[in-house]
Amino acid sequence: MATIQASGNGRVTLRIGSGAGFADDRIEPAVELVESGGIQYLVFECLAERSVALAELDRQRDPARGYNPWLADRMEAVLPECAQRGVRIITNMGAANPRAAGALVTEIARSSGLRGLKVAVVTGDDVLDRVLERPELALLEGAGPVGSLGDSIVSAHAYLGCEGVTDALDEGADVVITGRIADPSLYIAPLVHEFGWPTDDWSLIAKGACVGHLLECGAQVTGGYFADPGYKDVPGLADLGFPLAEVQRDGTFTVGKVEGSGGMVTGDTCTEQLLYEVHDPSAYTSADVVADFSGVRFAEIGQDAVLVRGARGRRRPDELKVSVGYRDGFTGEGQISYAGPNALARAQLALDVLRERIDRRGIAAGATRYELIGVDSVTHGMGAGEAAHMNEVRVRAVGRTDTADQARSIAHEVSAMWLNGPAGGGGVACSVTERIAIASVLLPRSAVTARVTISEV
Repeated sequence: MATIQASGNGRVTLRIGSGAGFADDRIEPAVELVESGGIQYLVFECLAERSVALAELDRQRDPARGYNPWLADRMEAVLPECAQRGVRIITNMGAANPRAAGALVTEIARSSGLRGLKVAVVTGDDVLDRVLERPELALLEGAGPVGSLGDSIVSAHAYLGCEGVTDALDEGADVVITGRIADPSLYIAPLVHEFGWPTDDWSLIAKGACVGHLLECGAQVTGGYFADPGYKDVPGLADLGFPLAEVQRDGTFTVGKVEGSGGMVTGDTCTEQLLYEVHDPSAYTSADVVADFSGVRFAEIGQDAVLVRGARGRRRPDELKVSVGYRDGFTGEGQISYAGPNALARAQLALDVLRERIDRRGIAAGATRYELIGVDSVTHGMGAGEAAHMNEVRVRAVGRTDTADQARSIAHEVSAMWLNGPAGGGGVACSVTERIAIASVLLPRSAVTARVTISEV
């Protein structure tokens, strides 16, 4: 792809708000950012690793689906006010079906009377055909090529960079909807568009990646997932505000939140988020740049205001990461609770019975797990004194199987414990779920092209 040499519009600072950090995030904080944050851009980042593969299955069941199920709710909540205030929206809620998502947003805008609004759809991340044509591509997570997955592959989506979104903004889009895109790229794009940053100025693009990385998980940087009462107390957690960044043309920026909203922004919250999912802080590889965060420094310059400096960058990779979704059998799960005196002993007996019956029948072709939630499901167990005072315990049995029938048999063994297990069992919950696993390959950048389609209401 050609390097973007945007002209910029002369803006000195830009305020970008994080409207979501994952698919099921709250909606009210995004509205708060629009109404009280003084932002020019609102970004909804809603795709985890498996999200697009699961959305692809949804699209296969219904060609009109395959996008984030909260898309309509979010757009109905913020679109009218964004249009009135001139706030532009960027989101990857298109997931496996950006075109259908774009059509939905266009219809919402039309029904809201928002004439003249431009809705852009960025496609090109779906590279299933190119991956299937290259069965020799090496899987990054283990030995063997992608061809070893056979016909279990259901999707392959490349992590696009900022180019498609930047093109859409250059064409005047008010809302930009993408599928799979590198998370920081959602934030880099408006900076390239507004400031005219060359996309081969690795220092500037790395600073944009730092903005994106700090904001992409939403409330994680304002105290959510940071809070630990008595150790890391966070005020107003029930009304947690989402973060915003005020970015200067030179890439220096301040992270903050709407005044009066819950949560907090400090050097500590920023530090935790900076290191989140970063294996090597000196080489955080994304589609647009290899960022070096090892020299990033935070300075608290006011209440809930942290100045960020020091990100550096190197040339972007010649290849793009591709997430390959494939069918990986089924999971059968069942849970049942035991309460009252001697609850732990009864729960342990139930677990022993389940293990024997499931093992005897050879139900699980793959991994199985038997645990007592609250006792040994996360930690390594508890002492005898603690165990003696357990008055409620939940039993969980789960296994990965090759077929749905085998998974159903695991769940059935748990539900049968109502009358066939120790006394006092109850609260049974069972499920059978098809497993969609993710593998990764690298595809030459030249094999991936972002395309922009714009509709005007």
